[in-house]
Amino acid sequence: MLFFPLLIAGFIIMAVIIDGGAALSGFLRLQIKPARLINDFFMTEGVGAALVNSAAVGLTGFLVIVINGTRLSGPTYAAIFTMMGFGLFGKTPLNILPIFAGVFFASRFALKTFKEYIIIALFGTALGPLVSAIAFEAGLPAAIAIPAGIAGGVLTGFFLPAIAVSMLHLHQGYNLYNMGLTCGFFSLFAASLLKAGGSSLAADSYWYIEPSLALTLLIPVISVLLIIVGFIDGRGGSLKTFVKIQRQVGRLPSDFIDLVSVGGSFINSGMVGLFGTVIILIIGGDFNGPVIGGLLTIMGFAAFGTHLKNSWPIVAGVIIAALVFSMPLTSPGVQLAIIFCTTLAPVAGQFGIFPGILAGFLHMLMVSQTGSWQGGMNLYNNGFSGGLVAALIVAVVQWYRSNRKEKKFK
Repeated sequence: MLFFPLLIAGFIIMAVIIDGGAALSGFLRLQIKPARLINDFFMTEGVGAALVNSAAVGLTGFLVIVINGTRLSGPTYAAIFTMMGFGLFGKTPLNILPIFAGVFFASRFALKTFKEYIIIALFGTALGPLVSAIAFEAGLPAAIAIPAGIAGGVLTGFFLPAIAVSMLHLHQGYNLYNMGLTCGFFSLFAASLLKAGGSSLAADSYWYIEPSLALTLLIPVISVLLIIVGFIDGRGGSLKTFVKIQRQVGRLPSDFIDLVSVGGSFINSGMVGLFGTVIILIIGGDFNGPVIGGLLTIMGFAAFGTHLKNSWPIVAGVIIAALVFSMPLTSPGVQLAIIFCTTLAPVAGQFGIFPGILAGFLHMLMVSQTGSWQGGMNLYNNGFSGGLVAALIVAVVQWYRSNRKEKKFK
């Protein structure tokens, strides 16, 4: 767990080096800015401010984990990386705290401990932009806007545990970003309600394109450090456990830290980060808030379902779909789909290369449409799309297998 405080501190130091004192003032302004997709905080308030915000969001999640006595595991590892990643384009401390509160109240209502729902709370912060949208975009009177946003976040968090269980049954663990499907489902209703109330959910897209050596090297440096830490932790056995991870299906819940080893998971995390970086470099993509945030996310899930072997067929499918339908590989949506499509890695892990490529192909088609359905309020839009694709593929495969089995025994 020591790695995360060091990573958080590193982000703050980098922010001060880049923007000095302006990083803090920009961070404060970010708290009241729109956060719906795609709001690249590098562009809206500067690189330093975004890095401080990412650190603050990560620290919030880390403290929630530590205070509740939750140990390091695949899900908590993935959650902190994901929160820090989306702290670069959508999550702020202000818009995630009401969701934590809502999940806490849900745990009390269900006569459970908050610790039992902590993973739902951490990943449920995908709906942070809903809090910001109600508070700062809905056009409510100033006296009630922020209280209404907080109330909306608390209500959102309260319903997430019930929805999350049902969504997991829908795709049966083949979509790693289950909370993406959960939050996407909920945000369909939230967006409809806001639109019915007269709120316009149209938003400008902010996408930072300025080249920066420091930002380009950020993920590779973190990745190399993870690999080094992994080798040190494993005392020579981490390479074997890294190879063992490549043989895992990755279907939820696949906690590589528990199933294999901490050291192997750290190495896998670093290798996935380097893999993602190389892909973005090859296509000529941008190293900005959303892309770096996406890379941090897949590095987190490298301890909870994603590895090189089950990821590349999904990525290949997305790229093939983009080329077939003349979608520029450097467009924001395609870049993010190339990274986040690894939510479907278990499909390739379970069913093989060609079903994995098909899943990636379908994902690219779906994800280009689903963001507008939710008004951009679900940050895990790829998780929403991935859940739909996984549900389709699993339903067809199971139907085929069950019918073939029945015919075999007749």
